[in-house]
Amino acid sequence: MTNSPLTPGIVPGRLPAAAYAANFGDHTPALDGHEARVAADRCYFCHDAPCITACPTSIDIPLFIRQIATGTPESAAKTIWDQNILGGMCARVCPTETLCEEACVREAAEGKPVEIGQLQRFATDLAMGKGLHPFTRAALTGKRVVVVGAGPAGLACAHRLAMHGHDVVVLERRPKAGGLNEYGIASYKATGGFAQREVDWLLSIGGIEIRTGVELGRDVTLEQLKARFDAVFLGIGLAGVNALRAAGEDLPGVRDAIDFIADLRQTADLSTLPVGRDVVVIGGGMTAVDAAVQSKLLGAENVTIVYRRGREKMSASGHEQDHAVQSGVRIIHNAAPVRVLGKDRAEAVEFAYTQDGQGGLTLSSETFTLKADQVFKAIGQTLTGAPAGLGVEGGKFAGNAGKVWVGGDCAAGGEDLTVTAVAEGRDAAESIHAHLSGLK
Repeated sequence: MTNSPLTPGIVPGRLPAAAYAANFGDHTPALDGHEARVAADRCYFCHDAPCITACPTSIDIPLFIRQIATGTPESAAKTIWDQNILGGMCARVCPTETLCEEACVREAAEGKPVEIGQLQRFATDLAMGKGLHPFTRAALTGKRVVVVGAGPAGLACAHRLAMHGHDVVVLERRPKAGGLNEYGIASYKATGGFAQREVDWLLSIGGIEIRTGVELGRDVTLEQLKARFDAVFLGIGLAGVNALRAAGEDLPGVRDAIDFIADLRQTADLSTLPVGRDVVVIGGGMTAVDAAVQSKLLGAENVTIVYRRGREKMSASGHEQDHAVQSGVRIIHNAAPVRVLGKDRAEAVEFAYTQDGQGGLTLSSETFTLKADQVFKAIGQTLTGAPAGLGVEGGKFAGNAGKVWVGGDCAAGGEDLTVTAVAEGRDAAESIHAHLSGLK
């Protein structure tokens, strides 16, 4: 449900025009050359580096940092892209504080890790800025592979397949490629249209055709794809959103947080985007934090995240939670929505305090109410439109069937991280290549 600018309380232009550019500028400015060399000098270049193990794509982190330290950042970018072709975006959106940087020896010794994410961004941005694409296609194989979904998993799969000499067609239901990198992350994490620039750079290897506006199940079936192509990769993400299961959630003013973020990402003039005065976000993940912080940046006066369990159970990292609080967002733990109040539109949300015990989550009789003219649901996404013939377990694909491979958030092994989706797409491409080459 899209909120109209005419909905009472939800209006655009709450801030002076100049405030939008300032609020949605890059919240983590890039390192310059001197800063990058200083940061690189802090690395111990561990022989058995724990940061590599902590990285889902297994980038050789000590090697690329040494390459920066020795003045060859273009080589550092190649080292990163060897394992993670979307290394530029991952440098911006990865929760490095819980992955490579948490495992850093400097973090254990001093409480201050090497700035791995920032160094990765420095190298990839510099190389992309010079138009460098250090990969070429192998001899053409004559094989054709279709990739469904142009998100991180699909793009990583397509690029690796193109490198191996296969021709790839990517089908994407939305108007642009990029998936959650384009539609689902906070604007201040990837400014200046970086998501599309990275897609264009990735496609420059050749051999990859993107067809937008094509949806599996609506425009083409899985059986048709299996008949037309030598292999199929499904990286369709999670298009459905869990329901609150609370009375009143269909009232105007209540919408999915992921749709709000997508609108924000695609709006050229943020002063035209309506936002409430009192915003409540229900959920505990990165989407909840991104929706809440950006509501505040758009001019909402009071923004509250409410999560049904404790702080330690939130899937948003501690760093992201702290960022939300520093941005003026209030976080309430151990409370679940009972009902959305209002006659013709959302006006408040009633919550019950929860107890998380051995028997699971239970609601107490103690309740409280938060005023809300805008409510965002950020309680997880689900797989929709699963093709017949593929197993689904826990709302995600559970396995492959015949010529079909899966990866990314739609797969049972997906972790809802861009970097994990890239790893799964890359690894699926290697499996597909081995299959098409008769190696397995």
